[in-house]
Amino acid sequence: MRDKPNFAHWAALAQTELRDAPVASLDRDYGDIPVKPVYFGEDAEVPGVEPFTRGVRATMYANRPWTIRQYAGFSTARESNAFYRQALERGQKGLSVAFDLATHRGYDSDHPRVIGDVGKAGVAIDTVEDMKTLFDGIPLDQMSVSMTMNGAVIPVLAMFIVAAEEQGVGQAQLEGTIQNDILKEFMVRNTYIYPPEPSMRIVGDVIAHTARQMPKFNSISISGYHMHEAGATAVQELAYTLADGMEYVRAAQARGLNIDQFAGRLSFFFGIGMNFFLEVAKLRAARQLWSEIMTGLGARDPRSKMLRTHCQTSGVSLTEQDPHNNIVRTTIEALAAVLGGTQSLHTNSFDEAIALPTEFSSRIARNTQLILQHESRVTDVVDPLGGSYYIEALTAELVAGAKRLIGETEAQGGMTRAVQAGGPKLRIETAAAQRQARVDRREDVIVGVNRYRLDVEETIAVRDIDNARVREEQIARLAAVRRGREEAKCQSLLSALREFAAKDEGNLLEAAIEAARARASLGEISAALEDVFGRHVAEMQMVTGVYAEGYAGDAEYDAIAAHIAGFKAARGRAPSILIAKMGQDGHDRGAKVIASAFADLGFAVQLGQLFETAPEVAARVEQLGVDAVGVSSLAAGHKTLVPELIGALGDRGLGEITVIVGGVIPERDYDFLFDAGVAAIFGPGTNVLSAAYAVLRQIEGKLSNR
Repeated sequence: MRDKPNFAHWAALAQTELRDAPVASLDRDYGDIPVKPVYFGEDAEVPGVEPFTRGVRATMYANRPWTIRQYAGFSTARESNAFYRQALERGQKGLSVAFDLATHRGYDSDHPRVIGDVGKAGVAIDTVEDMKTLFDGIPLDQMSVSMTMNGAVIPVLAMFIVAAEEQGVGQAQLEGTIQNDILKEFMVRNTYIYPPEPSMRIVGDVIAHTARQMPKFNSISISGYHMHEAGATAVQELAYTLADGMEYVRAAQARGLNIDQFAGRLSFFFGIGMNFFLEVAKLRAARQLWSEIMTGLGARDPRSKMLRTHCQTSGVSLTEQDPHNNIVRTTIEALAAVLGGTQSLHTNSFDEAIALPTEFSSRIARNTQLILQHESRVTDVVDPLGGSYYIEALTAELVAGAKRLIGETEAQGGMTRAVQAGGPKLRIETAAAQRQARVDRREDVIVGVNRYRLDVEETIAVRDIDNARVREEQIARLAAVRRGREEAKCQSLLSALREFAAKDEGNLLEAAIEAARARASLGEISAALEDVFGRHVAEMQMVTGVYAEGYAGDAEYDAIAAHIAGFKAARGRAPSILIAKMGQDGHDRGAKVIASAFADLGFAVQLGQLFETAPEVAARVEQLGVDAVGVSSLAAGHKTLVPELIGALGDRGLGEITVIVGGVIPERDYDFLFDAGVAAIFGPGTNVLSAAYAVLRQIEGKLSNR
């Protein structure tokens, strides 16, 4: 590699970024090897210049490293606040708030549908008082705050704004990001509330308000991360994420906003997996594609064409088995994100395939980034892999593949219509099933899971949340706020919010801010909108044929399929199972993969609706007359919801039904679940064929004892 004449162009850009500091100050010298901040090949692009393949800033990390974030939130606002303050003291630079599932789905903590969810997978927020406690002692005029919130974006952002005001910080001073990416919820994550069309109206209102009132705040974080976690390929993640972005830009333009008024405050969020070089190329391709897309949508300001992104290392790549290997996995993924040019990064903790992270595991995850920044020297050079034949070829292929998929969605009328038709969701679910089949067949090696397994697994200390205690505390705080507010004023402002929603007039966020000031709760604000928009119910589907194709000619697969065929011949029906998702967790990758594999093997599989209660699942079991019910649990609600289901089955005289549980369940909870009546537990990394055979034997055993 050698410096080209365009170094002068780069130097001029760098001087602008550095202001008074000379470009020469970025040079590094390791003994006899001088290192410049940027290198150019024969036809290399200039960093910081359209189409930004090499980075959105000329100097990138050579001037300022990426922002270290930790996505965290658990239990109460008070406990999460203590965790945040400690993390900030130890080197974290920005906050990324994880809300509990009750909050995501627009329910207050006293709602009967969220008994097992309060404080479990994030922090519970019911009122402005909770939000004030969450940021107590954290100056919001100095701290960048990222909030992963989509369905309940209106009340959550309203309460954040009011909490800041009461801290003395105006909206114009606030820095950070609200995710506000509802389309991907309908595809993969499922923490939606309202149907797609009114949900898109909400997205537009948030963009419009922040464009006018919050110039430092990112109004949307367009997320490919959850697609990645649901099983999307790199091309699918790229294409559908950017197509979502196009839809949001058009929604804002439909409100009369000039694209250059708001586009500079859009941000992205990608997942980073274990295919190291592909992940590096994915971020480079994303910047190139977005620059081209925004030009086509009418952007003129170069800042409108910059794809700025946060990244998070993969959760689905973490394993319950031999979990310290996850430290290595996270380091590899973090390095890929950095070499790809992310603006901020969250590194997952090694124990998150088992439970919520502990302070110990969070420190290791945070220090992974600090070591990369301070010890690895990867921050010295802009786009150090740029010019690699392999990286450049991968980047070009990803660009071409994503363009094809984007073209397909555009032909359908854009992503809103494509999502409503279900095509992207089905494609991602097919890719997830194909991946699981490769893992089960050991074609894709997972160290410690399908190869190189330990004979005895080490016990790992994990965090445990007392769900009942947290819920009681939240309900008491919520009741105190309701007693202390001016009720007539609060109800009047909620009525005004309903009227705005019904008439398609005004800005819903602005109306919600007024209601939040009057101490309307999150559930009340969400319910006011639900009164007008309704609550969305997804149509549950599953892919078929993927496992049958992937296992063609496999002796073990054929043996289990033959056993099931024998069951059917002997009893005149196939063994039957209901796959159930209880509580407010919408992550359904595991449930869909199990359903697909079991159906291909010959089971009669029924998919339950998302977000069901234990009594609702029990009623469905009785209605369908299935042999077994499989509960998919990822959000730590199993100790509450599974015993409740077993009790509800018993109340209906269905105590003989086989109950199995799969998902993220700490081994220490196994005995509790077995004592409650669970027949089998399958954690992350379980071979699907082994699980199918075990369930079949359980069903046969129960039937033979009747």
